[in-house]
Amino acid sequence: MPGVLLGMRGRYRASMTSGRRRAVFPGTFRPLTVAHLAMAEEALTGLSLDAVDFTFSVSALGKSELPPHYLDARVAALMEITAHHPRLDVKVTDQQLVADISNGYEVVVMGADKLAQVLDPRWYNESVSDRDAAVRRLPVVAVAPRSGVDLEQLIASAEWLNVVVLNVPEQFHEVSATAVRGGRTDWAAQPIGPQTAHNEGLRRP
Repeated sequence: MPGVLLGMRGRYRASMTSGRRRAVFPGTFRPLTVAHLAMAEEALTGLSLDAVDFTFSVSALGKSELPPHYLDARVAALMEITAHHPRLDVKVTDQQLVADISNGYEVVVMGADKLAQVLDPRWYNESVSDRDAAVRRLPVVAVAPRSGVDLEQLIASAEWLNVVVLNVPEQFHEVSATAVRGGRTDWAAQPIGPQTAHNEGLRRP
């Protein structure tokens, strides 16, 4: 079983059976980690997606707008890593809210820590009603467990969400970009060659 589906089962089935199936994976990716790749791979295979787009926001919530040269370098780093993954892509958006970034996609991929941020009213001018209106616009939410985050409680707090819990191996639950920047370079994603991408099921059938 690829994941645990919670809530609004009919909508999920309809969205996943019509047309080309794409997911958006928003983030800052400073840097891309092995956990990010594991989440993307599980979403691709477990949800029968055609593609996952790693998507940067030019001005992410709670962060300064990225200078063009810095953003270009970040995008180039991801493109190098995903070069041999025909089902992974890299995008840039001016949108900030995940509800806006995910507009037009069938699935949005995130970790449990990101889901906690998405559900935090602070990012909606402390308005619970504005938060609820934005969150209700989300497509299927494919979420990966994270160490120290009570995912079950998060999902229960927004029962209208259409959530799939990704079966990402437990070894990735504690991986973070912050830790990579702090010295855990073994957690940083590395470019994967064509044969490895093929063996791991990332190539198109």
